[in-house]
Amino acid sequence: MVDNSAFETIFGAVPLMAIMRGMGADRSLALATSAWDLGIDVVELPIQSPEDIEALRIVATEGRSRGKHVGAGTVVTTDHVEQAAEAGATFTVSPGLDLDVVRASADAGLPPMPGVATASEVQLAMREGLTWLKAFPASLLGRSWFGAMHGPFPTATFVATGGMNAANAGEFLDAGVAVVAVGSALEDETQLPKLAALLERKA
Repeated sequence: MVDNSAFETIFGAVPLMAIMRGMGADRSLALATSAWDLGIDVVELPIQSPEDIEALRIVATEGRSRGKHVGAGTVVTTDHVEQAAEAGATFTVSPGLDLDVVRASADAGLPPMPGVATASEVQLAMREGLTWLKAFPASLLGRSWFGAMHGPFPTATFVATGGMNAANAGEFLDAGVAVVAVGSALEDETQLPKLAALLERKA
């Protein structure tokens, strides 16, 4: 059994996470700093190359100095888990449900958040003890998916990822999503301030 209820503390009352994919160390650090300054406390850096891992290391170091959580994303192998731990990540996120990766992450002291898209995956994850799950790709699953999952799985907590942006984040939060994770939309520099405004509306 794996307990990932630590995400309740990691996210706290902030229902947003910023994802910096393939932006390099300098830009990732600048964007993470902007997110933190705007009140978006949790960031994720997917690790798919040595450059990504170095960016994670740099952002995680700065995050620790500011008391912020920095996670490793696109963690799809146990090797990725080891790399994430060595780089200083405080949690892992995966696009799918791989129990070997989940258990390796938990063993490394990193709360894992696997991705799910079906009732079968949600059920399997929850049988393993996981309650915080990444719904991916959320924009294709649609807002109604979350209401449908709430019926049979009332204790599941979902983070909506994939196709999220400042324009639709509020709608998904209203649909019962605990956290919206915004990634590729952050290529637009106006997204973070708009998301910060959403935080104010939700306060």
